[in-house]
Amino acid sequence: QVQLVESGGGLVQPGGSLRLSCAASGRISSIEDMGWYRQAPGKERELVAGITSGKINYGDFVKGRFTISRDNAKNTVYLQMNSLKPEDTAVYYCHAYLRRATMLIYDHYWGQGTQVTVSS
Repeated sequence: QVQLVESGGGLVQPGGSLRLSCAASGRISSIEDMGWYRQAPGKERELVAGITSGKINYGDFVKGRFTISRDNAKNTVYLQMNSLKPEDTAVYYCHAYLRRATMLIYDHYWGQGTQVTVSS
Protein backbone atom coordinates (compact mmCIF):
# COMPACT_ATOMS: atom_id res chain seq x y z
CA GLN A 1 0.00 0.00 0.00
CA VAL A 2 1.25 3.49 -0.85
CA GLN A 3 1.16 6.34 1.61
CA LEU A 4 2.05 10.02 1.32
CA VAL A 5 2.93 11.48 4.71
CA GLU A 6 3.14 15.25 5.03
CA SER A 7 4.78 17.33 7.75
CA GLY A 8 5.75 20.91 8.43
CA GLY A 9 2.47 22.80 8.54
CA GLY A 10 1.52 25.15 11.33
CA LEU A 11 0.87 28.73 12.36
CA VAL A 12 3.14 31.48 11.12
CA GLN A 13 3.01 35.27 11.08
CA PRO A 14 2.70 37.21 7.83
CA GLY A 15 6.07 37.46 6.15
CA GLY A 16 7.27 34.27 7.80
CA SER A 17 8.41 30.97 6.35
CA LEU A 18 7.48 27.32 6.52
CA ARG A 19 8.90 24.19 4.94
CA LEU A 20 6.59 21.34 4.05
CA SER A 21 7.80 17.79 3.46
CA CYS A 22 6.06 14.81 1.92
CA ALA A 23 7.46 11.30 1.85
CA ALA A 24 5.99 8.55 -0.29
CA SER A 25 6.28 5.07 1.15
CA GLY A 26 5.29 1.58 0.09
CA ARG A 27 6.11 -0.66 -2.82
CA ILE A 28 6.69 2.03 -5.43
CA SER A 29 8.15 1.30 -8.82
CA SER A 30 8.28 4.78 -10.32
CA ILE A 31 7.13 8.31 -9.51
CA GLU A 32 6.30 10.46 -12.49
CA ASP A 33 5.13 13.58 -10.72
CA MET A 34 5.17 14.97 -7.19
CA GLY A 35 3.79 18.23 -5.99
CA TRP A 36 1.60 20.29 -3.72
CA TYR A 37 -1.98 21.53 -3.96
CA ARG A 38 -3.93 23.62 -1.50
CA GLN A 39 -7.54 24.19 -0.62
CA ALA A 40 -8.91 27.10 1.37
CA PRO A 41 -12.40 27.07 2.90
CA GLY A 42 -15.03 27.64 0.24
CA LYS A 43 -12.52 27.44 -2.60
CA GLU A 44 -11.47 24.79 -5.07
CA ARG A 45 -8.25 22.86 -4.72
CA GLU A 46 -5.47 24.54 -6.70
CA LEU A 47 -1.94 23.71 -7.78
CA VAL A 48 0.80 25.26 -5.67
CA ALA A 49 3.83 23.61 -7.26
CA GLY A 50 4.73 20.40 -9.05
CA ILE A 51 7.74 18.60 -10.50
CA THR A 52 7.21 16.39 -13.56
CA SER A 53 10.17 14.79 -15.32
CA GLY A 54 12.39 17.61 -14.11
CA LYS A 55 10.02 20.37 -15.20
CA ILE A 56 8.70 22.61 -12.43
CA ASN A 57 5.36 24.39 -12.43
CA TYR A 58 4.07 26.94 -9.94
CA GLY A 59 0.67 28.44 -9.37
CA ASP A 60 0.43 32.03 -10.57
CA PHE A 61 0.00 33.30 -7.03
CA VAL A 62 3.42 31.95 -5.96
CA LYS A 63 5.35 34.76 -7.71
CA GLY A 64 8.80 33.66 -6.57
CA ARG A 65 7.89 33.14 -2.93
CA PHE A 66 7.88 29.33 -2.89
CA THR A 67 10.43 26.76 -4.00
CA ILE A 68 9.71 23.11 -4.67
CA SER A 69 12.40 20.46 -4.61
CA ARG A 70 12.51 16.70 -4.76
CA ASP A 71 14.80 14.00 -3.43
CA ASN A 72 14.26 11.03 -5.74
CA ALA A 73 16.33 8.69 -3.60
CA LYS A 74 14.00 9.32 -0.66
CA ASN A 75 10.76 9.64 -2.68
CA THR A 76 10.32 12.96 -0.92
CA VAL A 77 9.16 16.36 -2.10
CA TYR A 78 9.66 19.64 -0.24
CA LEU A 79 8.00 23.03 -0.42
CA GLN A 80 9.87 26.00 0.99
CA MET A 81 7.41 28.85 1.49
CA ASN A 82 8.70 32.35 2.17
CA SER A 83 7.01 35.72 2.50
CA LEU A 84 3.79 34.04 3.53
CA LYS A 85 0.56 36.01 3.36
CA PRO A 86 -2.78 35.53 5.15
CA GLU A 87 -4.29 34.47 1.82
CA ASP A 88 -1.90 31.50 1.79
CA THR A 89 -3.90 30.01 4.65
CA ALA A 90 -5.21 26.63 3.50
CA VAL A 91 -4.85 22.89 3.84
CA TYR A 92 -1.88 21.83 1.76
CA TYR A 93 -2.03 18.41 0.12
CA CYS A 94 0.83 16.37 -1.24
CA HIS A 95 0.17 14.70 -4.59
CA ALA A 96 2.04 11.98 -6.45
CA TYR A 97 1.44 10.32 -9.80
CA LEU A 98 3.17 7.00 -9.47
CA ARG A 99 3.24 3.33 -10.37
CA ARG A 100 3.11 0.70 -7.69
CA ALA A 101 5.47 -2.23 -7.89
CA THR A 102 2.68 -4.70 -8.74
CA MET A 103 0.87 -2.49 -11.24
CA LEU A 104 1.34 -1.67 -14.91
CA ILE A 105 -0.29 1.75 -14.85
CA TYR A 106 0.24 5.02 -13.02
CA ASP A 107 -2.31 6.43 -10.61
CA HIS A 108 -2.87 9.51 -8.46
CA TYR A 109 -2.24 9.48 -4.72
CA TRP A 110 -2.91 12.15 -2.10
CA GLY A 111 -1.68 12.86 1.38
CA GLN A 112 -4.01 13.57 4.28
CA GLY A 113 -3.28 17.30 4.19
CA THR A 114 -1.48 19.67 6.53
CA GLN A 115 -2.89 22.96 7.76
CA VAL A 116 -0.99 26.16 7.08
CA THR A 117 -2.30 29.24 8.86
CA VAL A 118 -0.80 32.66 8.27
CA SER A 119 -1.99 35.12 10.88
CA SER A 120 -0.71 37.72 13.29
